[in-house]
Parts: sequence; C-alpha cells; structure tokens
Amino acid sequence: MICTVIQNKSWQQIAGLLDRMEMAEIRLDRCSLTEDQIDECFESDTPTVATCRVSEVMAANPGMSESEAASICGDRLCRAVRAGARYVDVEIEAPRYMSKRVRACALEYGSTFIKSWHDFGGTGSYDSLKDMVEKCRRNGADIVKIVTTAADARDAERVLALYGEYEPSGLIAFAMGEAGMDSRMKCLAAGAPYTYAALAEDDSAAPGQWTASAMAASLYAGRRFLNAKAAIPSSKSFAQRAIIAAALADGVSRLSGYSVCGDNESAVSVAEAIGAEVRTDGSVLEIKGIAAAPGCISMQHLHTGESGLLTRLMIPLMSMLDTSPVEITGEKTLLERPLKGADEMMSAFGVGLRSRTGDCRVPVEVSGPMRCGKAEISGKYGSQLISGLLMSLPLGEKYSSVTVTEPKSIPYMFITIDVMRKFGVQVRNEMFGGQAFAASGGDWSCCTGIEFKVRPGQRYHAADFAIEGDWSSAANLLVAGAVFGKVTVEGLDTKSLQADLSIMDILMEAGACLSQTGGSTGPVTVQRSPLTAFETDASNCPDLFPIIAVLAAFCQGTSRISGVDRLAHKESDRGKAISRMLGQMGVVSEISDNALVIEGHSLSSRLLTGRLLKGGEYTSSHDHRMVMALKVAELGADGPITVDDTDCVSKSFPTFLSLWNQITQA
Repeated sequence: MICTVIQNKSWQQIAGLLDRMEMAEIRLDRCSLTEDQIDECFESDTPTVATCRVSEVMAANPGMSESEAASICGDRLCRAVRAGARYVDVEIEAPRYMSKRVRACALEYGSTFIKSWHDFGGTGSYDSLKDMVEKCRRNGADIVKIVTTAADARDAERVLALYGEYEPSGLIAFAMGEAGMDSRMKCLAAGAPYTYAALAEDDSAAPGQWTASAMAASLYAGRRFLNAKAAIPSSKSFAQRAIIAAALADGVSRLSGYSVCGDNESAVSVAEAIGAEVRTDGSVLEIKGIAAAPGCISMQHLHTGESGLLTRLMIPLMSMLDTSPVEITGEKTLLERPLKGADEMMSAFGVGLRSRTGDCRVPVEVSGPMRCGKAEISGKYGSQLISGLLMSLPLGEKYSSVTVTEPKSIPYMFITIDVMRKFGVQVRNEMFGGQAFAASGGDWSCCTGIEFKVRPGQRYHAADFAIEGDWSSAANLLVAGAVFGKVTVEGLDTKSLQADLSIMDILMEAGACLSQTGGSTGPVTVQRSPLTAFETDASNCPDLFPIIAVLAAFCQGTSRISGVDRLAHKESDRGKAISRMLGQMGVVSEISDNALVIEGHSLSSRLLTGRLLKGGEYTSSHDHRMVMALKVAELGADGPITVDDTDCVSKSFPTFLSLWNQITQA
C-alpha cells in the first residue's frame, strides 16, 4: 500500500485530504495541530501513521532541551494512538523513556509500534544494517523501518536484501535519493506492509520520493477499488429457529427483518406442514402456531429441503410431536451428507432412526416417542441436532439433563436458547473447562463440556421477534473491503451470538481497519489496510472457512486456520474444495494437524511480482459459501473466474450475485 506523507498542512487541509488517500503519515512535528484536531485526524477511517521526531521539534524551537521535546512528542503520539492511529513511529534516536511510554500506549490501544532508523549520509554494510534491525527489534518494534541514502544501485539492493533475512510483514526497508527511487516500490514487491510517497512533487519529505499519484499509476495500472454500501440479509440461523419456534407457539407471532432464501423458505414450508398458518407482509412473517404439545400431530412425511439445520432440528421435534414414525426427506446436497452421530444421540432418548441407505442420512425415518431424562452425548459432530433436542425436551413431561461432551459450534446452541427464551421457554446451562476455561474469560474453544438442565411441561408462546442480519453472508463483503477497497454493511449486530461474528476478530488480527457508528446495530465499515498473516480456530464458525481462506491468500506471511475436521460434511467437503480452489489459484497451502496453512502475499506484492490469483473455470462444488468466496477472489485474479454452479447461492443469499455486480461495477 501507498502511505502519503502529510506535512506542513493545517487541520482544514488535512481533513480534505484524508478520505482521498489509502494511507497517510501525519507528521505531528511539521503540522501545527491542537489536541482536538489531533483527535479528529486519527479518528479517520483511513489508516494513519503518527510520527513526531524529537530532532524536528527541537529544530523548530531553538533553545528547547531534548527532554522537553521528547515530552511534547510523547504527548502528541500518545494522543494520536488513543484517537485511533493505526501505526505510531518512533525513531531509534529518541530517548528510551519516551519510546517506552509510546510503546506502552500502543500496546494498550492496539496500534502497531514502528521503530525507525534513517541514515541521511549513506548506506552502511549489510552487517551494520542487520545490526540496526536487531537493535530496533530489541527496542520493542512490531515493524522495523530502515531507510538509508543510496549513492548507487548497489546501496539500494543491499537494503532490499534485508527482506531475505527477515519476515517482510515486519519490515519497511528502502533507500532515499535518485538511486533509491525504485527501492521504494521494490520493498512492496518483497512484501513490506507499505511504502511512502509525497503528496506532490514540491512537497517531498525526503529525496527520491515518488508522488502518490505517480506511484499509484505504476502500482495499480488503472485497477479500480471498491467503495460500496450494502444491506445484509437476515441470518438463516436465527430465522429458521424463530420460524420453527413460532410454529410451535400458542398464538400469532410476528417475525420482522425476514429475507427470502432457500433454507428460510424450507423452514416456512415445514411450519405449514406441521399445521401452522404463515402470512408474509414484506419483510415480516406472521405465524399462527399450533400450541405444540407431545403427540399433538400425526403425519407420515416431512420435507426439509436442502437445509441440514432444519433437518436436525426436526428429527428430535418430530419424535416429540408425533408418536408414530415420520419419514424426513430432503433434496440436492442434503441427500449426500451423512447425519453423523445422530443414531447414537437420538437413541439416548429412546428414538430410533432408520435410513434406506444403510448409513444414517436423509431420507430418514424417525420413530418416537422421545423419552425425557438424563443423558450424556457427544457434541463432536456439531450443534444442530443438539439444538433440536433443546427445542424438544422442554415440551416433555419429565425433567431432562443433557451433558454434551466435546462440544463444537457452541455459539449456535446459545442462539437456540436465546430464540427459545423469546418464545417463553427456558433452558439452564453450565459450562465446563477447568482452569483454562476460567482463565480465558469464557472462550468457547476452551470449553470441554456443557450441561443443559430442562424443566418439563413448558409451552411456546407467541412473540414479536426481530431477526438479525447474517454475519456469515456479511463476512464475504467485509473481506472484499479489507483487501480491495472500502465496504460498509448495514443490518448487523456486533453484540450478536452468531459464531460468524468472529470475522471481526479475524479481520482485526489481520490488520484491517474496522469502524462502526450508531451503536451495536449501526453500519460497520472495513477499509483497506496492510494485511499480515493470522491464526484462528474456526471450529465454532466453519461457514467462514472459504472466505477467510481467500483473505489469507492476501495476508503477507503464513496464516493458520484450525478446525478443518468440521468441514467434511457441509454442502461440499469444504476442506477438499478449498484446497482444490487455492491450488488452482496458485496459492500454496496444505492441511496439517487439523489446520489449513496458507502462504499469503499482499495485494501490492502480487501485483508487482505477477502473482495474482489465476482466473479460469472453477467449481463451486454446489456450495453457496464457495460461490461467494470465489467471487471475492476474482477481484485479485489475473482474469475472470467462471463458476460452474452459482444458483446454489439461493440457499442463503439469493440476491448476492446481483448485489455483487452492483458493488463491483459502481
């Protein structure tokens, strides 16, 4: 990325410039700003670097001591960090106490601490350059900045050789002067997070500096970046649970914020099939429920479409609502997805499952009635069937206690409990995980077991329910903004229980710039920023795997995404599908120890070295998540990506392709 140096400008001038830049270094030693103006500068969505050189402050104030200048610089830099500076730069010559103060502030507020060294007299030996890198690292640098003055091309190449010695994402190294001009671009090719450019030819901060416009023309060669806003459809995780709960309730429920997709419409069809009356009024569903009780319905067949969640919700529910055998049928990819662990789990409650295929998969005959009581079940195959049990057991006539060992996709169990609570049904829980879980402050990944305690004889009651926007769908647009421009999404809740809210944490760890206005339900904006490798455990959010694999391809360094074992029985074998996609794109990756390990390169590096992702014909494996990830990846490809089956996006986000065309062609 290109960081434009802003110096000798008033606040009004800076305010007019920031939105036009992809990054900006604000020289607080050369711009006269009040404290309030510093706050406003660094509250910008544009990624910013705060710099204030002690030597410059002393030069501008003859007679000022070094300690006085260091105090002023420290005050300004810490103010910028607290206001939102993405990076803060302290020169190696600054007093140690000032450096420690600014670094502590950067750690507290999440800014990246840069330790910089400039040699305006020349370029030393390679060993001396390495010694300076090590010195900066010993002083706590997250990123080391080494800038020398090149007398010839060999000087510049000696500085650039540092990228063969150190991780590129933690190094900004180039040379000043005419002989060093190319090194300012070459450092991006080597993987530097960003480089520096001048605002204009007569406003250079150092000799040999390109203008930002000239550098952008050379680097991007007319490439367009996103600048878009989009409304996110409703979460089908919430919608399907709410539709079924409303169908079970006594009275008329109103579900607002509803958006049509294949899985949601399947839930509506199931609600009608069990006897509920459903009326649609724009984005509101009105559902008159059946006042469900054990054995209240009698039917031979129930069709759940292509929805794995809906199928697993209805297996326990049908064994509670209908005492006679019921065959649950489905379609498309659902027919190929085994119901892992379902036999064992349902037999613990006296329910039999019989499948025509021999192994347990749809079509499946469910034979009840469900027997309430105490049981211990494994959660290693996911949360969906457990959610169905949680919705069913409160209707029974006996107290139930369900202990789930090896729990996976834990947030989805709590979405179920949250939806049930809105409809008047309570389930208590206790989570286990020993000292590690206690110390984590409630980290799902540290939980080793959950006990659900269910009071019998409860009934669902009608409710008005607002369906949240879908973080799974939003993740694709947010990643697109983080890599390829700026995207604002509306309709989300950052206090959501949805597991895929984790995309926010993943993007922040990767270095993306995120902001939100208007409280937890206000618009969320993500904007391009230098991206570096990340590590995450996606066991509890497997739907994010395809899109964060694409994200990792554009994050400099080696990213590691754990939880591959959760992918085998989605709409596709997603682990294999993602590996095949990355390989075809030319992205180096492997699956090792239940983790997808991806070697990534920044967009700038890919552009300069000819390592853009490879276009061509790809398969979606009939998986809606793969389609959306492929469309995002196409923005960083060397040619169009055509996908064999895009109709499958209707399963979760029917308007995605039209919205995507609108966003990318604007």
